[in-house]
Amino acid sequence: MRTPRVIAARGLRRRRDRDATGLFLAEGPQAVREATGIQELFGTPSALERYGDLTESARRAGARISPVTEDALEALAETVHPQGLVAVCEQPGVPLEEALARGPRLAAVLAEIRDPGNAGTVLRTADAAGADAVVFAGDAVDPYNGKCVRASAGSLFHVDVVRAPEPAAVVKAARDSGLTVLAATGYGDTDLDELADAGGLARPTAWLFGSEAHGLPADLLALADARVRVPLYGRAESLNLAAAAAVCLYASARALRRL
Repeated sequence: MRTPRVIAARGLRRRRDRDATGLFLAEGPQAVREATGIQELFGTPSALERYGDLTESARRAGARISPVTEDALEALAETVHPQGLVAVCEQPGVPLEEALARGPRLAAVLAEIRDPGNAGTVLRTADAAGADAVVFAGDAVDPYNGKCVRASAGSLFHVDVVRAPEPAAVVKAARDSGLTVLAATGYGDTDLDELADAGGLARPTAWLFGSEAHGLPADLLALADARVRVPLYGRAESLNLAAAAAVCLYASARALRRL
């Protein structure tokens, strides 16, 4: 049975409803385990029992626990084989000024990246590399898109997630706060390994990544402190966005560990 609350929650699969309410859906036990700000936890009776620790944790945090039928759960979920739990959560995002005021040592700026799977994977990688903030800049995908949330594997709740309308303003604000801004591009005039060997990564850094289809526009490249390419030692033509981001972020993480 699809109750009015189920119908309202299902609307959060649409961006306009997420933007209007400041809420979004986190699907599956892994996302629920990492989630903060859970308002309501929907689950089939069997899933609520199977994941009793998550159910009890959500209840103690003040969430409403709502048993639903398999049909209702499938209406909320976006995966082909849902795992029985879907949480309605408050969006944990923070303003850019607040994220920068915290003095991040490592940040990732996703400029105009529109593929939710790529964006979520980069967010997860940034978290794993120890980044403090991930900025979705310009006409980027909504970080609370269901596919992006799933691809982040809970990392959405671990870092400062920022949405900013103007990528150029993000670069300026990052530089003004003391961050070195490095633009990742296959056509960069600076080699990542050479930069690392010269100590150029051993400082607070914001990495700027563009879409896999179009890369970074010329105006953003011009604003960066350096345009950095990942060296290719084999015969591959290039790296995809997620792989390149992982290489760049971990190179910075390694350098920053020595400080």
